[in-house]
Amino acid sequence: MRVVSQEDACPKHCEKHHCEKHHCEKHHCEKHHCEKHHCEKHSVSDAFARHGKSRRRQRRLSPVVGLCAAAMLIAVTARTALAQDERKEAAAVAAKLVDSTTDSLPAAQPHPTSKLGGRYFVDFRSRTAASYGHAFLWYGRLNERGKIGLIEVAGLHPASDSPVPYILGHLFPVPAETGKSYGDLDEQYLTANYRVYLKEADAKRVFAYIKHKQDTSPLWLAGVYNCTAFLADIAGYMGLRTPATATWMYPEDFINSLRDLNGGRQEISLAANH
Repeated sequence: MRVVSQEDACPKHCEKHHCEKHHCEKHHCEKHHCEKHHCEKHSVSDAFARHGKSRRRQRRLSPVVGLCAAAMLIAVTARTALAQDERKEAAAVAAKLVDSTTDSLPAAQPHPTSKLGGRYFVDFRSRTAASYGHAFLWYGRLNERGKIGLIEVAGLHPASDSPVPYILGHLFPVPAETGKSYGDLDEQYLTANYRVYLKEADAKRVFAYIKHKQDTSPLWLAGVYNCTAFLADIAGYMGLRTPATATWMYPEDFINSLRDLNGGRQEISLAANH
């Protein structure tokens, strides 16, 4: 028995069906091609449209951007100018303040001078000591403000820091020194003083005499020639009145008596015969 297919049974029908199928596929391809072409065309058109819109938008935005940039430039310039004006104004105010402050302050004054500035002097002094004290003198020249600067010290005392020569010096003469001793520069030990002033010419002569007494007074003897007797000789050379019993006086009493005997006068002029 022979089996016949549908195609064999109806070849015309199959051909017709095949043709219709082919036509449909062809139509479908053409339609797909048209749609693809239409899409591509539409995409290109859209791209050109967007590009045109972008260019038109850029053309519309260009003036706006320019105006904004100009405004920012103007603002920065104005701010800079304002800052410069403020700095100038601040500098002017500061200058005015300096000027006003300078005008209100007193002018700088030099170190005040004194009427005694530069004067030559001799200062008779007494201080405390382990026993009954010590008499000595300062001499030199005051500074421009009338204060004591560099000084020389003269005074007669046993040539030792030991108390032994001092004790023995009450019995017989002991070697002496005529410079400063311990405590002569300390104001806290001062008990009395009497200062006199001299002109330069007179001061040179007095200072030379003091040096002479220092060089020619090698011994110290308590009841004969001691610190008060040494100062009494110098005061007498200067024309001052001195206590008759200077050798037996306590140092403080001697200084106070010397001042009282001369009425406390401070200006000394040497006699012409010195």
